[in-house]
Amino acid sequence: MIVVSVITPALSQAVDRLSADGIAVALIRDMVSMVRDAPRDADTLLVADGAIVAQGHFEAMAERQGNALLVTDDSRASAPFERIDAGQRWAGLARISPDLLFNTLDMIGDWDLSLTLVRSAVQAGARRVTVPQDDLLEGRVALVDGQEQADVAAQAVLSSGPRLQQSRGGAEHYLLAPLARLVGPALMRMQVPAPQMRIAAMVLGAIGLVPIELLWVGAGFCLLLLALLLAEIADRLDELALRSPPMGWTAFVTPAVALLGIALSGDTMGTIYLALLLAIVQVADRRHRTGGIRPWMIFTPASALILLLLAAMTGALTPMTSVATFCAIASVGAMILLRRDQP
Repeated sequence: MIVVSVITPALSQAVDRLSADGIAVALIRDMVSMVRDAPRDADTLLVADGAIVAQGHFEAMAERQGNALLVTDDSRASAPFERIDAGQRWAGLARISPDLLFNTLDMIGDWDLSLTLVRSAVQAGARRVTVPQDDLLEGRVALVDGQEQADVAAQAVLSSGPRLQQSRGGAEHYLLAPLARLVGPALMRMQVPAPQMRIAAMVLGAIGLVPIELLWVGAGFCLLLLALLLAEIADRLDELALRSPPMGWTAFVTPAVALLGIALSGDTMGTIYLALLLAIVQVADRRHRTGGIRPWMIFTPASALILLLLAAMTGALTPMTSVATFCAIASVGAMILLRRDQP
């Protein structure tokens, strides 16, 4: 339930995205709607407007029973938060029982719902969960009123726990992933969906096969690299939305098209063997079964495309194919021989 005064286009699009994820959303514009939609047999978790809170604190509130408040000690770092007594401020989360919620809704007057609920919880002696000051200083708990603050706090929340997207190896790790991290937040603010970005990567990869068939190998490799970058950006958008990157067939379509382009780039069996080796490396890399070796040891499709692109520009494609095949064999050998036990 989202309490709003005006339904804006951006809010409507956010509700559509939540609904697409299977989350039922109700927009509350008056107390009549709140009384109708609020659950009468379960506690309600109240989140302050503009609050960004790390997942661990949500879990701590979920473990409590009855009324509870997430609070922080009064300090310079907690100044943006609402004061609830002489020594503490409300940190943006409150667990409200049905009795307290509906008793508050029965009050008459023009008042702020969230702050009135918090005041009622304080008067009812709600239990308090205190946020460490380090969480405030590092942005894991914040109250923001601008996009720049939101970006900083969101990055802090993402880095506070295990990353949804593990770093991959090769050029994906050293080149494509940094570029995806650079443009990902801007695309997220533009509300570009990750599935559409992933489809665009597949289509661009298919288009890249055309110049390779016409013997414009360099142009085709450039398009395939761009397709892999779009696929990496799609994974970044999933990460920013706190979704796990796909591990099914959709995750492998764009790399598979890139490998097909490599296989078609030569007139010998060498490029086919290279593509098959890279397919093994790609599956192991995507599913994090590389044995914990260092990223530079993983010879990925993007790594091969960069080498072959440089070779195509200098007319040395055939010998570079042999070099790339050797690198792929060495990468597979490193995964097997240098494998470390994974936790």
